[in-house]
Amino acid sequence: MKLVIKVGTSTITDKNGVLNGQYISAFAQAVARLKKENNEILIVSSGAIGAGLGRLKLQHRPSALREKQALAAIGQPLIMNAYAKSFSLHNMLVAQVLLTRDDFENRVKYINARNTLCELIERNVVPIINENDTVAVEEINFGDNDTLAALTACAVDADILIILTDVDGLYDGIPSKSKLIDKIEKITPEIEKYATRKSSSGKGIGGMSAKIAAAKIAVSSGVDVIITNGSKLELLNNIAAKEKCGTLFKADKRRLEAKKSWIAFGKKPKGNIVVDKKAAQALIENGKSLLAAGIVKASGNFKRGDTVIISEMESKKDFARGLVNFDSAEMQKIKGKKSKEIQKIIASAEEEAVHRDNLVIIR
Repeated sequence: MKLVIKVGTSTITDKNGVLNGQYISAFAQAVARLKKENNEILIVSSGAIGAGLGRLKLQHRPSALREKQALAAIGQPLIMNAYAKSFSLHNMLVAQVLLTRDDFENRVKYINARNTLCELIERNVVPIINENDTVAVEEINFGDNDTLAALTACAVDADILIILTDVDGLYDGIPSKSKLIDKIEKITPEIEKYATRKSSSGKGIGGMSAKIAAAKIAVSSGVDVIITNGSKLELLNNIAAKEKCGTLFKADKRRLEAKKSWIAFGKKPKGNIVVDKKAAQALIENGKSLLAAGIVKASGNFKRGDTVIISEMESKKDFARGLVNFDSAEMQKIKGKKSKEIQKIIASAEEEAVHRDNLVIIR
């Protein structure tokens, strides 16, 4: 199996932000066992800013971007050194891979990143992936490494995404006073309400809501997701043996092809298109392209080739994403128009606002 394992800041650092060498050593041993069972492993590791905090003996995570970038620059080599040292004891080689959101937005960069990760796996190297916090700015960051882990799992066609955190999984209320949910077939609004937005440790930025959002990305691309307690490393072997542990989010039966997954989740949407009920039905039930005639409203500032969210007018629900063939100014001119009218309004050889090959239903 191909496993992507996400390790959070609160898991690899202590309460003072200092890297927990004992834990990283035990984690390396657990990964070594998984590899001996012929599993392919990729690790998405948070903690660079947290480790920087610990090294400088700071008490609170700063809010200024340049301060966070400086802390990440200090902490990232500390993390990689700890991983390299612990994994080498088990004859495992690790590789550092730093990514920004732009590496997933840009199709060429996305393919290059995917190819690099796959080549490392083929060469029996364990990629240690993190966001490139030193250079990432708000417009190109992931917001949390749960999203990065989900996008990575989709990019490499992983079988399971394992998110290690500081609780046993998703509870239907306050963890200490409620029931652990062991299996979720479909992520509903009710399931999402169980999550809270704040990290329980105060050191990370993900929280359970970010993990649910990441699970939605992964399961839509055919990847199972397990949220479990990172302090119980024996559970990693249970997962590989397909035993119950933590909360399992079952993958959708359909697995999106790589390009469709990239359209649906890799690129940030730049606008929104609202269509009438007839157009929505043609897209969902008949697999048709989106024509301008079915568009009721368009908003946002997008260019040709950008991703847009497609919503249905009556229900107001988002149900698809796609790459547009017209920019936002052109879309305003042609919305609601029949195909034969478009060339009289703008000079374009395109008939479809979004071609079906570049459209993904995400209900």
